[in-house]
Amino acid sequence: MTTARASAALAEPVERVGRGWTAALSLANGAIWVGWFGPLQILLASQAKDFAPGSGMSKETMLAWVTGAGAVVSLLANPFFGALSDRTTARRGRRTPWIVAGTAGGALSLLLLAGAGGLWTMTLGWCLVQLTLNAAFAAVTAAVPDRVPRLQRGSVGGWLGAAQILGVVGGTGLATAAGGIGAGYTACAVFTLVGVLPYILRYEDLRLAPEERPPWSWRGFLASFWLSPRRHPDLGWAWLTRFLMNLSNSLVLLYLLYYLRDRLHYSDPDQGVLVLTAVNSLTLMATVVWGGVWSDRVGRRKPFVVWSGVLMAVATAALSGWQTWPGAIVASAVLGIGFGVFTSVDFALMTDVLPKALNRGKDLGVINVANALPQVAAPALAAPIVTYLGGYRVLYLVAAVIGLAGAVLVGRIRGVE
Repeated sequence: MTTARASAALAEPVERVGRGWTAALSLANGAIWVGWFGPLQILLASQAKDFAPGSGMSKETMLAWVTGAGAVVSLLANPFFGALSDRTTARRGRRTPWIVAGTAGGALSLLLLAGAGGLWTMTLGWCLVQLTLNAAFAAVTAAVPDRVPRLQRGSVGGWLGAAQILGVVGGTGLATAAGGIGAGYTACAVFTLVGVLPYILRYEDLRLAPEERPPWSWRGFLASFWLSPRRHPDLGWAWLTRFLMNLSNSLVLLYLLYYLRDRLHYSDPDQGVLVLTAVNSLTLMATVVWGGVWSDRVGRRKPFVVWSGVLMAVATAALSGWQTWPGAIVASAVLGIGFGVFTSVDFALMTDVLPKALNRGKDLGVINVANALPQVAAPALAAPIVTYLGGYRVLYLVAAVIGLAGAVLVGRIRGVE
């Protein structure tokens, strides 16, 4: 490996990536999301329903504790493993070793969940899933600013977003069609492991030369996770807008199974979740790549994020005011349109405000905390609203207001067109 080749790990990329590279990385990303959302959409809720009787908890509270604990692990794991990948000087590169280790660990953790016999083993298994898959996810996302030039990141982000949504649908479909909780976890584990193989076997990662790695100190390592909003205001505002958007989306998704069963009295709520997920995914797929490509062509990010956020807020408010099965279908479709544009363009926006090439993995990990933290905040906020403060009508109205606030605050980012 030559010094020039190693130095490319820290250079601003200028050569456009090919379709094969984008497809392989997108498949790896989708595989990770299968490992997350098969459990989140179906399997964990089903286990909570089975384990709740006799535990002194409602199924909603048990699910909130489990997903909340996993989200805390995710909150810490993503920036931590991103920072470790930044410092990795392995022969296979900075990112690939963590993709391999993370997905292998994730598959084993999903198999542990398959055999869970109660609250504590379910919580342990889900925390391990979050720990390991976040190691892989941190490396996958960091590969984009490593290899993709700025004016291609919208379109690449669009394909990653499309794979993410297909992962959500695929995980939900596998969990539903496998024929049981254990079989569902096993199917998700196998797909997660196999889905990363094309990328890690076919494409060489950029290697960091040992002399380019900064000296190690625990104090410096831990201090690096604080990104001052005063020193980096655009990064701070970008983080806050992503957090609010994802909090709104998490509030919508968290109790979707229970919303269909207990509020709409839908005859087959498991199947209903799959139908709504499919509708949402179809409209999202129609806009996620298109939004990123259009953003690249015009060289602008903020207007796309603002208007997609407004559209998502309107759809979320519809879930509050139009509580019927047709209303849920329409809201899911409109949410997909908005979230498709948001997913691709917001990702490009985040990579545009990263401060240093040396810390791309860690900085993106800190930004990705805005994805994980809503998973902690959403159960804490949603459970009392549903139980004591007005039920699902109030829950979805609160979610709409939060999403609208996120859309408005995008205007505070000054350094990006």
